[in-house]
Amino acid sequence: MSIFEEADAALLPGFQRQFVDIDGAQVLALTGGTGPALLMLHGDPQTHLCWHHIAPRLAERFSVVLTDLRGRGETHKPGHAEGHDAYTKRQMAREQIAVMRALGHGTFALVGHDRGARVARRLALDHPQTVTHLAIMDIIPALDFYEGLNAQIAQDYFYFSFLTQDYPIPDTLIGKNAEAFIRLILFGLVEEADCYDPLALKAYLTAHIQSASVTAMCECFRAGYHIDQKHDAADRTSGKKIQCPTLVLWGQHGVVGRHFDVKSIWRGWCEHPQFTPMPSGHFIPEEAPEVAFNALNNFLRTRDLDQKNQSQR
Repeated sequence: MSIFEEADAALLPGFQRQFVDIDGAQVLALTGGTGPALLMLHGDPQTHLCWHHIAPRLAERFSVVLTDLRGRGETHKPGHAEGHDAYTKRQMAREQIAVMRALGHGTFALVGHDRGARVARRLALDHPQTVTHLAIMDIIPALDFYEGLNAQIAQDYFYFSFLTQDYPIPDTLIGKNAEAFIRLILFGLVEEADCYDPLALKAYLTAHIQSASVTAMCECFRAGYHIDQKHDAADRTSGKKIQCPTLVLWGQHGVVGRHFDVKSIWRGWCEHPQFTPMPSGHFIPEEAPEVAFNALNNFLRTRDLDQKNQSQR
């Protein structure tokens, strides 16, 4: 049994593992529960296991789907390519829709943290008819991030600039001691260093020290800098906004909360935003799982969500 299978069995009992074939590529998906569909997308440098405190409780009311994003965990990992198209959030969002359709879900609620929140936001913008409710954790859009960048943010989020450098510069340097780099991010953005379950932490490290995973992470950041910003700028110019109810969560002690006007930024992107700060750093699902669960559960517990999903079943 691999560390990934061991961690899933211990931390996500009752969830079923499967690989979904999308155009010949394999995407890991775990499914559990019954009810309206709910897709949960993890961030970097993690896997679907970041939801292990929250997903089993939501599965009491929802058909929960947890995936490993493209380039992460056990999902396929496209390599470096000029243009970085494979890791635009637009392409990654399309893949998640394909997974959900393969699992029989035409519409669904969507929760994302970190990199997964970027994919979730793009999915909701590009496919408004698909997403009933959206919850975003501890990000601001790429365009707003780079527009607001200053010396202190660059210091706190140093790896944003580092990972966007041309291939293979960061890939090679990280590869010299990938575990040290991953630990730096995981433990540098939390308030409490003991927030990670040992099995989950071992799975994160095992997944992200692989050479293909390192390049995937770099490519995803390169795509954010070179392409996702342009997509954001086009949407801003056209006045495009997220149409569904949107819950924005952010860590009160994290970089996003310290340096950005979270409410003002997200009001510019959402027609129906709600805001709930979390008593945590960046890694909300593991630093503040009880508070995060309550916020998500209350947000998702609406008649509109149940009715809209049930009408599609």
